[in-house]
Amino acid sequence: MKTIMPLFCSRNIMLTNLVIASLICNPLQANEESDIDACIDSAKRGLLKVPEDRSKRFLGKVREDTARCRGGDRALKYRNTPWVDWQNYHATGDAKSKRSGREAKTKLGEHIYPNGRGVDGALLDLEYQRIELIKFNLFDQDTYQEYVQGRDGQPGPSLNTWDAMRLPPQHSNYRDVGGDGEQLCSGDLITHRTLNGICNDLRNPLMGSSGMPFTRNMQFETTFPRLGLNELTKNRHGDRIGLLKPDPQLISRKLFSREQTDGNGCNQGMGDGSHSADVDCDYLKAPFFNVLAAFWIQFMTHDWFSHTSEGRNTPKLEPVGCTSEEAQALGCREGDRREPALFAATEQPDSFEHAGRQYLKRAPKTTNNLVTAWWDASQIYGHDELSLKRVQRDPQDPAKLLQKEGYLPLMQACDGYSEDCPVQPQWQGQEAAGFPDNWNIGMSFYHNLFTREHNYFVDRFRAQQKLTPDADSGLRDPNQPDKVITYKQVDDERVYQVARLVVAAEIAKIHTIEWTTQLLYDEPLFLGMNSNWFGLFNQGEDRVSKVLRRILKKDENLLSRLSEKMAGWFSDSPDPKKANSLYSVLASGAGIFGLGNKKTEGVLWWKHDGWDLSDPRDVNGGINHFGSPFNFPEEFTSVYRLHPLVPDLIEMRQKEQPNLIKAKVPVFESVRDGSTTLMREHGLDNWALSMGRQRLGVLHLRNQPMFLQNLPMPHLDSETRKIDVVALDLIRDRERGVPRFNEFRRQIGLKHLSSFDDFVDQHLDKENPWRKHQEETVSRMREIYGTHKCDASKIISRVQRNEAGEFINDCLGHPDGSVVDNIEDVDNVVGWLAEYTRPHGFAISETQFHIFIINASRRLFSDRFFTSSFRPEFYSRLGYDWVLHNGPLADCPYALTTQADGKQACLEPGEVNGHIMEVTPLKRLLMRNVPALKDELLHVKNAFDPWARERGEYYSLDWKPRPGAESDPAF
Repeated sequence: MKTIMPLFCSRNIMLTNLVIASLICNPLQANEESDIDACIDSAKRGLLKVPEDRSKRFLGKVREDTARCRGGDRALKYRNTPWVDWQNYHATGDAKSKRSGREAKTKLGEHIYPNGRGVDGALLDLEYQRIELIKFNLFDQDTYQEYVQGRDGQPGPSLNTWDAMRLPPQHSNYRDVGGDGEQLCSGDLITHRTLNGICNDLRNPLMGSSGMPFTRNMQFETTFPRLGLNELTKNRHGDRIGLLKPDPQLISRKLFSREQTDGNGCNQGMGDGSHSADVDCDYLKAPFFNVLAAFWIQFMTHDWFSHTSEGRNTPKLEPVGCTSEEAQALGCREGDRREPALFAATEQPDSFEHAGRQYLKRAPKTTNNLVTAWWDASQIYGHDELSLKRVQRDPQDPAKLLQKEGYLPLMQACDGYSEDCPVQPQWQGQEAAGFPDNWNIGMSFYHNLFTREHNYFVDRFRAQQKLTPDADSGLRDPNQPDKVITYKQVDDERVYQVARLVVAAEIAKIHTIEWTTQLLYDEPLFLGMNSNWFGLFNQGEDRVSKVLRRILKKDENLLSRLSEKMAGWFSDSPDPKKANSLYSVLASGAGIFGLGNKKTEGVLWWKHDGWDLSDPRDVNGGINHFGSPFNFPEEFTSVYRLHPLVPDLIEMRQKEQPNLIKAKVPVFESVRDGSTTLMREHGLDNWALSMGRQRLGVLHLRNQPMFLQNLPMPHLDSETRKIDVVALDLIRDRERGVPRFNEFRRQIGLKHLSSFDDFVDQHLDKENPWRKHQEETVSRMREIYGTHKCDASKIISRVQRNEAGEFINDCLGHPDGSVVDNIEDVDNVVGWLAEYTRPHGFAISETQFHIFIINASRRLFSDRFFTSSFRPEFYSRLGYDWVLHNGPLADCPYALTTQADGKQACLEPGEVNGHIMEVTPLKRLLMRNVPALKDELLHVKNAFDPWARERGEYYSLDWKPRPGAESDPAF
């Protein structure tokens, strides 16, 4: 493949020769000279090329001179570990990672000097890996043959429509989209998010809708390793793995259990029944992430995916392990039972041949995503007709969701679950929601909060209807696109649907630029995630550029506009290199959100926006599926098993005395209907304060909430009526065919491990207590998974090669006949929780993160409501501005700032990690919907950082109190 241009992704680093020439002209300090020589040598080779052979991928490992240029001696020191190199570059950690002296004096200089080279190099590595993931890791269950073979002379990776994404004849909207002719969504089907997710893409109406098969990010042949379906799998695992092998309850009790201090009163996470503040449950705590963040991600996954039908799997019961004496001695339960997973297709898949090679058309078994795959807030608003019956509207104003005294009503009482009363017995007494399964206090909190936000927006819209009834609302009818719809003409249903669009966009924005930038708390990921939303060229824009935009009356700067224009040229290209790789890079420059939502026509003073609601090319024009229909992959659900984030006890505080822990409430008591009483007893404001101040658990082994190992399941007719959620997670991954950890890493372009000892963080001193903890964990892994005598003649993978250019064999680089660790057998979730070596500020592992890289981008790229249909015609003028500015500018908690472009902005006072920042969306949303917390939130820069923590100057992870919180016992 030709050289890719990820220069667009690394801000203004039109790098190499010009930069090196500038460096050579300046006097160098002695310790920089070798680094500059390395930069010159690296620049001479030019940019990396994306390989055609998936076994020759980048692996996140750069050459020695590149590592030295970007990170000096530190980057060189850790190149021989399996982990990505960019984490050791300059300025990718806290202040200690920055080079001092020789400060940059110009924008160009920021990229010349070490800190700029480090951050830019990290962004280049990350964009390169995203390009590889897009090229090598898209496997759709219905269209993969077309992806490989192409269609009608067009290469598969550049296809953008598929017959498999047509509505079938039995679908209720079949005739509405064209029936058996060309299918094209129009009219009311395109004005808002549909209940079941159809018609997001006008030409692929079925894509992303409820009930579509989960895709894969792994080659189909490598899935379901326990079945031993091919030689590579047999060579990799022998007969060592199975659905209950190794014993999932043994793994749970030995590798996941939180160790407790004697006499702390934890009582397996159940507390003492009195909510005493003196009780404690020990857990490993993250210093830079709070409990709000833990429940946020469950709130998100409820929107994105579900394997169950109305909370249930196959209606029979099967064992959950607990077969060994060791597991039983550790407290497992033989009587636990689970419902087997639901499968859609289980028959032997067909295969096809291409270029002399055989391919499977789909995975050996498939599962369906039974909610919509879109980021559409379906957990609140429903995903099908049954779930919609649980969503209660306000009879006084049908545009609103029903709340009673600021809280959601309860679900209707039922004598038995039915279509007329779709409330499972285990949901009785819970608050009403579209997706009520796995309910707890965190779900109650976010559902109540965003219901308030929905209604707050409706109130503002109603106020605008009264204030300016004849003004243009911005909304339009696709059947009469040129007819102005005034505010007074907008009916209740349209207001409701506009509010849903706004809430869904707010949620996506919060997740992208607030939750994820705290989850991945360092400079490269702050820039990377904000580039997904705003574009790299729109960040850190200087005053001259803003003034120029004001003169030219432009919303974006020249480079951003150029980047978006070029992306538009490439979007329909039959060349996959342009349609996919270059498109991805250019979109990073302009930003994915709002991509394609303007179409400039004319010249000079005749220029105007020619975007046309009646033209499907404009409505649909900003999306890109990269040759494969969008849905979430099975592997994405696997890496979102984040239970260690949740503490066993919530440290309850009251807004009147935020530094005092008044009680400790077991999360266990808030499960299902328990959330209703607790939410109303303490109030939304005190729950926000409590979860905002408390640190969540780190995502590592030996840190699982104990209550989840003993979770009551009264609706299951088993002996114990309990389940060990850890054991269940392990079984679900095995059941649904997720590859084991090492092959999982190879499949996504990361270097495999050759020993359990590779998990230990080499950055730590050998006497460091945390390193000793890691070594003890590794010893337990070896006891569970075992060792074997290796056979170098057995090839175990063809997606990665060793340094000699040979495929990976059973010995993993050790001499033939050596006794090696059975690291190939390690369950995926066990492996990535054991990744103790992580980039600075990463709450997750690099394995999880690489699944995020591709899917976090695709769920924006594929959604027209976040790209070309983010316009007032759909959102209204009020809603469009609401999403752009994180709510009404008049509600800003600080004095508005007039910027050089003449526009007003709601900015944080002072810089945040070196950036001038808008007040973040969740902070604004909390302030307007929970106003009692305004004073507390004034100190907060990111709502997912513990609210009383002092953030420091540059991505500090220190656990220190901010002024005013010194007496908080958490410190």
